[in-house]
Amino acid sequence: MMHTDLRLRKHADYQSVYGRSRKQHARQMAYFFAPREDADAAGPRVGLTVGKVMGKAHDRNRIKRRMRAAVQANAALLTMPVDVILHPRRTVLEVEFEKLKADVADVFRAVQRATVKARA
Repeated sequence: MMHTDLRLRKHADYQSVYGRSRKQHARQMAYFFAPREDADAAGPRVGLTVGKVMGKAHDRNRIKRRMRAAVQANAALLTMPVDVILHPRRTVLEVEFEKLKADVADVFRAVQRATVKARA
């Protein structure tokens, strides 16, 4: 389960990230990221979006459970105050979990590199 501190929760926060970033693509997902706006932001937050186009509720719930586990396993890779939104593809249902974790790790490393570079 993702820590509540690590989660992006409010609709306005999602809209803010969408407005300040561009869509990026990875093998199993698309993602958006933007530096956190609040000045006293302590760390990263991650949000998941799994729309109805991804299938029935049990499929969407399974995608969310797998993604949350992969995010939790790689949460330490994000240290900068950044908001990240992940849009998994339906292939997340069939891909091996180790490959999913590796893809999330690649996304987090790319976000971390870009955030550090933007702050320098």
